[in-house]
Amino acid sequence: MLWNGESPQAKEVEENVNSYFNVLQGFLLLSHGSTVGAGPTLSSSIHESVKHVVDCSFRLMKEHVSLYAGSHNKEKKLSMPQIVGAVWEACSALKKVPPTNVTAIGRAMTQVAVSMKDVLREINELKPASSNPGDETSDNTPSKAESKPEDDDISDDDLGSDLSPEEMKVAQLAHGVVSETLVVIKELIRTITGMLKLETPDDNGKFVGSLEKLLKMCQGVGAEIDEIGACLYPPQEIDAIKLALEKMSSRINEIQHEVESFPTYSEPFLEACSGLRTVLKEMEAQLNCLSATELTTKMQNVAVINQIYM
Repeated sequence: MLWNGESPQAKEVEENVNSYFNVLQGFLLLSHGSTVGAGPTLSSSIHESVKHVVDCSFRLMKEHVSLYAGSHNKEKKLSMPQIVGAVWEACSALKKVPPTNVTAIGRAMTQVAVSMKDVLREINELKPASSNPGDETSDNTPSKAESKPEDDDISDDDLGSDLSPEEMKVAQLAHGVVSETLVVIKELIRTITGMLKLETPDDNGKFVGSLEKLLKMCQGVGAEIDEIGACLYPPQEIDAIKLALEKMSSRINEIQHEVESFPTYSEPFLEACSGLRTVLKEMEAQLNCLSATELTTKMQNVAVINQIYM
């Protein structure tokens, strides 16, 4: 209606814009009605998709009018198919909006899991520091200076991603924590998707409210995972990692308590929570040992320095 490959006439522009605006207005009314009974997560998803359709539509109408208003240049005409395509893509994306609160919350939890996988990948990319600086160039492997142009981005070594044996131990423990957390999130998503039938209009939003609460807890756990991942780069922030582990342990207890309030929940989910608590305690204990060892070493160094100057 707004683009057929030809420059529009004045009357045609007016009729087309009015017709499209009326359709868009009706679309907005329907979209507003679709948010009735929707929780925060589903409402946000609907609003974001609707806004994208409206923004693309206004741009299309603006460009449609500009074709008549003297801007008959070739570049303007060539850009129109792309603008029309953006509207089609926005409409297609809208059709993929979750149809229920449970589905919307499940997808949001999946995004938390995706973020955790990114942290896991970053941990896997950490490497131990070379024991001998000459080892890297002792073979026929070209050096970094030879293999990379001078204007390349900063390398991993420049970022200080090489870890000492003690730091690698912490990274390995963190890997276990992130992996077990992913298992918990996946089992939680399975538990939630298995309760689709429990979402009914007459539950006064209690069930959806519980799921929204679970989502916030999961996002909180995801934030702690991000914090742990960031603290693994040297110099590692052990105290910050300990605090994140403590918060995670508390949130996992809250998540399990909330799930146990549902009519049904899976045994694998409880097992996953138990497994995560185990690795959290193990990592916390190991960090305490590392802290004690580090403190002892520092005290011994101080004692040696005192003996030297006495």
